[in-house]
Amino acid sequence: MVPTSERIVALTFDISWGQNEVKTILALLKEYEVKATFFLSGPWVTSHPELAQEIKEAGHEIASHGHRHINYSSLPPETVQREVRLAQEAIYKVTGVQTSYIRTPNGDYDEKTIQAIRETGHTAIHWSVDSKDWLNPGVPAIIDNVLKNAQCGSIILLHASNSAPQTPEALPAIITGLQKQGFQIGTVGQLLSAYHNRRPPLAR
Repeated sequence: MVPTSERIVALTFDISWGQNEVKTILALLKEYEVKATFFLSGPWVTSHPELAQEIKEAGHEIASHGHRHINYSSLPPETVQREVRLAQEAIYKVTGVQTSYIRTPNGDYDEKTIQAIRETGHTAIHWSVDSKDWLNPGVPAIIDNVLKNAQCGSIILLHASNSAPQTPEALPAIITGLQKQGFQIGTVGQLLSAYHNRRPPLAR
């Protein structure tokens, strides 16, 4: 969570495999006029270049979800950096975006991991609200996990992978529910900008 008194939250999606949910999620975000941050793994971008381009062209923020989907805390720093750079190169080759944010696979990290990531020029981004959509607990549970836990500065974890088929159905209620609570919804970059500038950069 980013410490801020502004009623701003960041909506984020991880993608490591599959393509079934991506287009539906992009269509819903367009319908509700919401921009989000997509954390993409390097191999996924290489395998699905058209979808990666669609995410970029829709105006969403593209970030890294690393290369192999393995726990970084078990790796030496030089291997962590190699994983980060491999993903960065793959994403840049397809989208032309030089990533500056990364969410580690499985959200796994320790102090040496964070330092190794920082040395690559990336900022590690965790989450503060876990929708638990990856557990497929049912659409009402996913919605409740987000709406009952969202606070000013929350970073909300969702997935656009095949492993989370209930996410598209939950997304409209999540967006409208957050808005009814008075939250502006944006990207990680916008949330961090609001924190650093002490003013909300999002247009309603």
